[in-house]
Amino acid sequence: MSPLRVFIADDEEPARQRLRELLADLAAELPAEVVGEAGNGVETLERLPGSGAQVLLLDIQMPGMSGLELARHVAGLPDAPAVIFVTAHDRHAVEAFELNALDYLLKPVRAARLVDALRRASGAGAPERARLERVDPRAREFLSVPERNRIVLVPVRDIVYCKAELKYVTLRTRTGEHLSEEPLVTLEREFAERFVRIHRNCLVARAAIRGFERADGEDDETRWLVLLDGVPERLPVSRRQWPVLRDLAAER
Repeated sequence: MSPLRVFIADDEEPARQRLRELLADLAAELPAEVVGEAGNGVETLERLPGSGAQVLLLDIQMPGMSGLELARHVAGLPDAPAVIFVTAHDRHAVEAFELNALDYLLKPVRAARLVDALRRASGAGAPERARLERVDPRAREFLSVPERNRIVLVPVRDIVYCKAELKYVTLRTRTGEHLSEEPLVTLEREFAERFVRIHRNCLVARAAIRGFERADGEDDETRWLVLLDGVPERLPVSRRQWPVLRDLAAER
């Protein structure tokens, strides 16, 4: 039997070492090969796609990005691996994993439990995003964008506006653009505190709004453009959304 290809993501080296040792000890019962390791979410998304991993052993509490958010990005990879969460969370959190059929290991990880989890994972795919969102409904810190056979992480805090164009949404930062396939309405719902809709096809970062200016039109009705910090574009505000933006400006 070919060894099960395992990737380990944990910010603590002793924790990664314990998992390596357990996998080596279990070789006669369940052959496995460690094909990669990472200490945080960004490293994981850089190294995981080319590793050929079938299973990701994923710590939940890591700096910069939680394991639960990372799993949502991993789910978008081609041939995404099955995910087994490794956690020291309390019982309440564990119940949420069980309710949503997400596999997990409690620290310190025990050999028998690891074998059971790996056997189940060997025939499974990546967990559904909906299940992950139910366990951790908090807004993400990053959006993941496929680019050139890899996943690029775009920090949500850097996005100035999101604009729908055909089947894609352009994520505009101060330094460039990225194309996402996430629906605009999904982004609006998840990041309602950060973005405000100015038009049926555009959300802008509330913190990036620096003013409005009148736009020349063919009729006598006043039109408005929103001015955004860090980008030259002046984006049109729809008549329907103008009262919302006007009230937002008045609050400042």
